[in-house]
Amino acid sequence: QVQLVESGGGSVQAGGSLRLSCAVSGVTYSNICMAWFRQAPGKERERVASIDGYGRTTYADSVEDRFTISGDNAKNTLYLQMNSLKPEDTATYYCATSVSWLCPTVYNYWGQGTQVTVSS
Repeated sequence: QVQLVESGGGSVQAGGSLRLSCAVSGVTYSNICMAWFRQAPGKERERVASIDGYGRTTYADSVEDRFTISGDNAKNTLYLQMNSLKPEDTATYYCATSVSWLCPTVYNYWGQGTQVTVSS
């Protein structure tokens, strides 16, 4: 059974940094597509970053050059390093997977989410 558990959210001032973690169980994260999404109140869910089974990464334009998706094979954990945070980055962040090599449009497994709040 695939389980994803996020942590690392919190409150930070604009310009600060946070690192989110997603502990993965039931599957080896490095062999599949993993992604980070976020959703702010009143807004649609947005895919922020993804990494596929080849290790290829993609980022939303809004976070390019500020966020980095990576992982730790030994810990089977996915990370999202977020730098130069802006108030518009405020949202609940989720990690997700579909247990597929390539990144799909529909993700089947989701974590419970972790809140990130950036104050100006």
